Amino acid sequence: MKKVFSFLRLNIIPIAGVLFISFLFTACKKTLNSGTHTPVAGLMAFNLVPDKAAVGVAISGNVFTTSPLNYTNYTGGYLNVYTGSRNVESYDYTSQQILDSTTQLFEDSAYYSVFVVGANGHYKNIIVKDNVDSLSSSTGEAYVRYVNAIPDSTSQPKVTISANGTNVFSDDAAFATVSGFKGVMPGDVAITVNNEAAINASRTVTLEQGKIYTVLLTGLPGATDSTKAVAIKFIQNGSVTP
Repeated sequence: MKKVFSFLRLNIIPIAGVLFISFLFTACKKTLNSGTHTPVAGLMAFNLVPDKAAVGVAISGNVFTTSPLNYTNYTGGYLNVYTGSRNVESYDYTSQQILDSTTQLFEDSAYYSVFVVGANGHYKNIIVKDNVDSLSSSTGEAYVRYVNAIPDSTSQPKVTISANGTNVFSDDAAFATVSGFKGVMPGDVAITVNNEAAINASRTVTLEQGKIYTVLLTGLPGATDSTKAVAIKFIQNGSVTP
């Protein structure tokens, strides 16, 4: 089954434009005459750190994000990463101070996301394997997952994603939780995150058939600055077609 991914700007401004998955795995091939292939994976990076205006990511000491990722920005698509066990570092783009360092095994032709999260001196790289290439277009569904990037170690807010009155997710999700992708019928989807205290946000979004989404639960509990308040955002990872 052919997977076609088009990386679009939705509710977050990416630093990259439209990318296609065909580019990801042809860009690092050797010449046509050699017939050899350099194994690569795809990595999408997010800055979900509300008290860092700009974050960078480096892979094994090499700059991965050539431009800064402003808060709630992401790379706009999956970018090439050589395979193997690689060190992933996130850093404050202004001061160059390391925020977190994580080792990740990148597999050939696989896709990953790194969410840089945290606040107030405590930061974390959440790296997950995105099984976007295993999702089927035959169901007629859209696909959605969520990441709880709201730094709160004292509660597990209820995350609900529902369509037509049926819950796709109804989870008590601790900070740094990343769900798997689940199928949902296209159309309006209601999203809420609530801990009955300082975390309380809701939003309705429209999802399209065959497209793959990540819901980003962001912000600081109780923040008075509207740019840092708890909010629900989403991006499109790509789309699946027959």
